Amino acid sequence: MGLKPESAVKKKIKAILTENGAYWVMPVSNGMGNHGVPDFLVCCNGRFIGIEAKAGSNKPTALQQAHIDRIFDAGGYALVINEDNLHVLTELLEWTTKKA
Repeated sequence: MGLKPESAVKKKIKAILTENGAYWVMPVSNGMGNHGVPDFLVCCNGRFIGIEAKAGSNKPTALQQAHIDRIFDAGGYALVINEDNLHVLTELLEWTTKKA
């Protein structure tokens, strides 16, 4: 049995982050956590990046989008990544290396 679509996206994101030497964590999303926080909290070359993983045409919830907006407002980067735009994450990580 294969991975569910969003799980497959998360697996690819993990591989990209690891290949690029990024520090990353996946916050716990149970009743004790902060709801709506992106799936990945990342630091790469001194840049803070939040990544919300989605499959297909799924969009962030209003609460997830509020967290994404707050990350941008604080000077960080936030991405919504699905199987069709994984290259955007790779490009951002490559850009942070050039800017470091």
